[in-house]
Amino acid sequence: MFGTTSTTIIFLLFVVIVFVIKTVNVVPQQHAWVVERLGKYHATLGPGLKIVLPFIDRIAYKHSLKEIPLDVPMQVCITKDNTQLEVDGILYFQVTDPMRASYGSSNYISAISQLAQTTLRSVIGRMELDKTFEERDLINHSVVGAVDESAANWGVKVLRYEIKDLTPPREILHAMQSQITAEREKRALIAASEGRKQEQINIATGEREASIARSEGEKQAAINRAQGEASAILSIAVASAEAIRKTAAAIQEPGGSDAVNLKVAEQYVEAFGKLAKTNNSIIIPANLGDMGGLIATALQVVKSQGTQTKL
Repeated sequence: MFGTTSTTIIFLLFVVIVFVIKTVNVVPQQHAWVVERLGKYHATLGPGLKIVLPFIDRIAYKHSLKEIPLDVPMQVCITKDNTQLEVDGILYFQVTDPMRASYGSSNYISAISQLAQTTLRSVIGRMELDKTFEERDLINHSVVGAVDESAANWGVKVLRYEIKDLTPPREILHAMQSQITAEREKRALIAASEGRKQEQINIATGEREASIARSEGEKQAAINRAQGEASAILSIAVASAEAIRKTAAAIQEPGGSDAVNLKVAEQYVEAFGKLAKTNNSIIIPANLGDMGGLIATALQVVKSQGTQTKL
């Protein structure tokens, strides 16, 4: 009798423990649990302490509401110019509707992965090989837009897609490397030619500026020489005029005429002396008796010049 009672108590205690476990549930933060009542969707439990009816309610699905990264398997895509390209990417998504995520698809993760692969092949198939390397952002946005539109029915929000690797065949890589090398050599040659061109331009500009500077210097020197010569001529003319005025004034003084006669006679004799020395022959005046007449004529000229100076 006592043994039967103990067994009953233990059984009842076990039932109570099971009942409590089935009734009281603690949902973690950033999680959502889907409850079915008698096989039909009943409620979605959020974070915290939740009570369900044991043996009537059942926690059918547990979803994480965190952002989940999904590694999309590598696949071979064909570009517009018929080049094979291995593409590897990663997709980020988040469950936004736990009820749709539970009943919208039998496996929404696999569905998202397959849809991302097919969309990626379609997007790359519309591009040439060179564009696939340049338009990564366009590819990423195209995949996100296409997958997110379909994933909305599965209670999933596709946040972004990132391409990890774009790997063309080895032959294409070698050709691309050769193209890059040739392009760099071309740029180097262009840069060198531009340098030589600029050097020639600089040399020509320097020579032109030097020539202009020399011509300006020569011009200024010629102007300076002309001004110097003009100043010298003017000074000589002023000195000559002053000498003439003084000579004329001296003639008017007492004894001035005699001095002029003597000076003219001396110059006359000196001039004939120089003529005699120019050749081996001795040149003498044809009529030495006319010397006095010549001196008188010279004096008459001097007197006339003095009269004009006074006027």
